[in-house]
Amino acid sequence: MTEVSKEEFGVIPGQGNVEKWKLKSQSVTVEIISLGCIITSLKTKDKNGEMDDIVLGFDSLEGYLTNPRYFGAVVGRVANRIAGGRFAIDGREYQLAVNNAPNALHGGLKGFDKAVWECEGTADGVRLSLISPAGEEGYPGELSASVTYCLLGNTLTVQYQATASQATPINLTNHSYFNLAGHGTPDIYDHQVSINADAYLPVDDTMIPTGEVRAVEGTPFDLRKPVLIGLRLEEVPGPGFDHNFCLSSPGAPPQERPCARVYHAQSGRVLEVSSSQPGVQFYTANFLDGSLRGKGGATYPKHSALCLETQNWPDAVNQPHFPNALLKPGETYSHTTRFCFSFI
Repeated sequence: MTEVSKEEFGVIPGQGNVEKWKLKSQSVTVEIISLGCIITSLKTKDKNGEMDDIVLGFDSLEGYLTNPRYFGAVVGRVANRIAGGRFAIDGREYQLAVNNAPNALHGGLKGFDKAVWECEGTADGVRLSLISPAGEEGYPGELSASVTYCLLGNTLTVQYQATASQATPINLTNHSYFNLAGHGTPDIYDHQVSINADAYLPVDDTMIPTGEVRAVEGTPFDLRKPVLIGLRLEEVPGPGFDHNFCLSSPGAPPQERPCARVYHAQSGRVLEVSSSQPGVQFYTANFLDGSLRGKGGATYPKHSALCLETQNWPDAVNQPHFPNALLKPGETYSHTTRFCFSFI
């Protein structure tokens, strides 16, 4: 049985109250706020039975009002990058804000991470809902979206749904930063990771996929068997991992499958991720620099966490051979991701 409770987290002038919802099972406690559907805390047991918070974040609402690295947030309408902030639908071109020059990133200047969502409790969680007006951030059509967090035992399920009044690109994901040793631990070099993907997407110098779908075989991106992150980062070109791993082929029907596993030997904690999305962005917090003051006064330097953002492939709206990124009237966008926490 999951305990579900709520309290006020703060007030945003002009936007109203921000609620905090707590989901508590015997082994996991998750806290979520109505601003950006943000997971602000996620506490799990280690092999000694000790609870620790394993996601990066802030103690108060003020930190989340800027939240430049999207800690814990649901990002949209389109997570990840769109080349040049431009795309075309049925011959009509659309221009988005360029907020990660020269590209659009995570929904724009005021994406879903900056919105206050409506909340309602469910039997084992909370459902958050949002209406994005037509033209918001340059996107066509009105979009009605919901994100449901459900905690059962040691598994947090996140279900995304949306409908649209006009054809629009959509790609929703959660941007939690995990450190299984605890959120204030300075790096993740002692974490082991595996990702069940035979291919990944190479990117250009602005982090846009080149269009090639490259086999991981014989490359540093072969994570099909567990690797120690610290050692593998020495082989990866650039500052670290920030790449989409291909979980299914374009055109394949959505099917939930195990996609990633992370293990931290010292604590014994294990994170297993499954999803019906066609990709997962593995990101090793390359752009953190220690300047943000997090929970309990912690600083978060480079490589102090990892993200496993289940998603459609980046820039899919501009790359026809990628999985479909458009939601059309009469259709329902629906994806599920599960995070399972255990220890060994």
